[in-house]
Amino acid sequence: MRHHSPLDAAADLAGVAALLQIGAEIGVDRLLDSGDTFGAAELAGVADLPQAGVDDYLAALVAAGLVVGTDAPDRFRAAEDYPDRRYAAGYLSWAMSANGPFLANAREFLTDRDAAARLYRRDGRRVAVSSRWIGERAFYPPIIDRVVSAGALRVADLGAGAGGLLIRLLDQDPARTGVALDSSGAACAAAREAAAAAGVADRLRVVERTVQSLADDPGPVEGADAVLACFVMHDIVADEAVAKAVLGACRDALAPGGFMAVADAISYAPDPAERRFSALFTYLHASFMSVTLPSQRRWLDTFQAAGFSETGCVPLGVPGGRLFVAVK
Repeated sequence: MRHHSPLDAAADLAGVAALLQIGAEIGVDRLLDSGDTFGAAELAGVADLPQAGVDDYLAALVAAGLVVGTDAPDRFRAAEDYPDRRYAAGYLSWAMSANGPFLANAREFLTDRDAAARLYRRDGRRVAVSSRWIGERAFYPPIIDRVVSAGALRVADLGAGAGGLLIRLLDQDPARTGVALDSSGAACAAAREAAAAAGVADRLRVVERTVQSLADDPGPVEGADAVLACFVMHDIVADEAVAKAVLGACRDALAPGGFMAVADAISYAPDPAERRFSALFTYLHASFMSVTLPSQRRWLDTFQAAGFSETGCVPLGVPGGRLFVAVK
């Protein structure tokens, strides 16, 4: 009998990440993620694909142990460890799929970054999906805890992607409303689809705009009890003037006692448990996106310069990640 070595985890992760990425590409990831039981016909219906092709995909999921049969004939559900495996796959999905255009065209970026950036762009939906897979485990929980403990009912999420964080918050409290702001049309479409599927579309407003635009028109965050941002504010903080304008506008627009909760990254985290993924995250942003990630000290100074009364910082589960909570 073959022994399973720790290095075999790499092969397991590759298999899981690719299979789940296929699910995201054909649009069945939400059904798999839901934990509900389903049949092959339902899977094909959600994917809007021929039954035969989806049958083969379902067979692969079962063979991989990602999906298991139930007591009901021809009914399936995600395996118990599916959320754990999806979380781990999120890192590979972000690195290899969401950033695929950078990796595939690295020579062009290292020759003429600006010209390459005009030609090769990331797919907003892929970025949103991989961020959700990571975020649901690594940085959603502490933000949700902060929102709930503060009793915040009007919540805005900047760079909301597919809307996963807001949908969780809206599902948790029927009195809560949300605004999801993102510059990617594909991500906004995914957020609308997800909100409709979750039954919260009537309480979620999706706005296709850049975060930078809030400096001139903070309307989407006006009166919010909490403004959230997950791994999108480093683009803002990289420019001191833009950071002061955007964060200052958010601060002014917050309701009395409101706060910003910003989950983001610091540059080249030195801790051995963080350094490898942090190195990739920092390097890709600097060399392929023209964004230099701030140090932790600079993050704190930036919130202070924007007029917030106090800012706290705690580590997040994602390597190099930090949660900054800035109070109006």
